[in-house]
Amino acid sequence: MHEILRTASALLNRQLSDPVDLGGSPRSTVLRCRTDEGGSVVVKAFTDEAEARRSFTAEAAGLALGVAGPELLAADRDLRLLVMADLGGAPTLADLLLGADPKAAERGLLDWARGLGRLAAATTGRRAEFAELWARYDLGLCSWEDEPWAAENAAALPGVLRAAGVTPAPGLAAELARIGTAGGERYPGFTPGDTCPDNNLLTDDGLWLIDFEAAGYQSVFLTAAYCRMPFSSCWCVFELPPGLAAEIERTYRAEVVAGYPELAEDALWQAGLAAAVAVWTVDLTVRLLPRALAADAPMHRTRRPVATRRQVLRQRWERAADLPGLPALTATMRRLLGELADGWDVAPLPGYPAFEPLTPGARAGS
Repeated sequence: MHEILRTASALLNRQLSDPVDLGGSPRSTVLRCRTDEGGSVVVKAFTDEAEARRSFTAEAAGLALGVAGPELLAADRDLRLLVMADLGGAPTLADLLLGADPKAAERGLLDWARGLGRLAAATTGRRAEFAELWARYDLGLCSWEDEPWAAENAAALPGVLRAAGVTPAPGLAAELARIGTAGGERYPGFTPGDTCPDNNLLTDDGLWLIDFEAAGYQSVFLTAAYCRMPFSSCWCVFELPPGLAAEIERTYRAEVVAGYPELAEDALWQAGLAAAVAVWTVDLTVRLLPRALAADAPMHRTRRPVATRRQVLRQRWERAADLPGLPALTATMRRLLGELADGWDVAPLPGYPAFEPLTPGARAGS
């Protein structure tokens, strides 16, 4: 911590003190530090492992693009260290969803969807600029948009299924190959990468996005799927009140069509969303099913309340068991439900705590 403080002070040419650990990850240390002028900044230092180096490059390039997130004050490529503006201690969207105020939670969700949609639409013409920034901070690893993660998941899925005693439906591999990255080539949009509820601050000035460790361009459908599923790759997963997920999706889509007007066509939008839900469901199945087979466990080590791995997997499979135009995938999801999940002794996924006081069918703010 002392070394991080000394290095960040030299980068800023001002003395930093009183570091407070904000809780980073195995890849990084994140500190809130006081400046000699009485303010504060956030310092993020990355380790030298491969994924940490890619995370540094993504965060530096993503923040330097200047379209979302805190202001990047300084960056040192060789030391893998970033200094950024401090956005303060505002609640995250996860705090609101796990809290007790349904109106605040709904406003937060709509602000989140609106902000992500505007970000995607506003950056459709800045992909080359982001590539230049990536090159400036490059530490030898490709960006996530160039990483064939969806294809690798599709290739791994049959083996994961067979290890669980489930046979993939005929034609699954060809169907997943056709889906690809759910339109990433035709409809790319910039994203911080990890847009989960705990990476979104709700301040008096509106929504601020944090954690750009996977920043880059991906299909706008992959981001839209976070509205529908909800939160495709996150730990903070519960059920939303009836109709609210659709409203969140409409809010995101209304902003995205400013960059891609053709996405106002319902058939195109629905097909793209189905493909994106499929991509994220395969991703979650490959990552979580091997661990969920032996025993169930919470989706987060410390946050409570939280769903379990088996609860989330079953909910994802149920949603993917009725996707239009994907017969092999939906048949495979039904096999997972009937041959595996039906034997799990776990409760159905409950609603988000913030909305639990609402009567069935009621809406926050109604």
